[in-house]
Amino acid sequence: MDTKLTLKLSRRSIENAKRYARKQNQSLSSLVEDYFNLVSSGKNKPENQKEIEISPNVLEISGIIKLGKDFNLREDYGKYLSEKYD
Repeated sequence: MDTKLTLKLSRRSIENAKRYARKQNQSLSSLVEDYFNLVSSGKNKPENQKEIEISPNVLEISGIIKLGKDFNLREDYGKYLSEKYD
């Protein structure tokens, strides 16, 4: 049984995803479902699922930034904006 899901994303992300799905001859819903299945299945992914290739550029920068356990993105970004516009 299919269930409706509402996601809040930037307009640009949605348009890019729609364009990608069209190129893959796939609906946006099935693209999202395939992705959810991929990330939630771990090593036991279904055979009919497409492999997602991570670009070398992304792999190269992955893990560069190390944040402390007490890091609060919302708070720190708020401070940054406050200082920038004061």
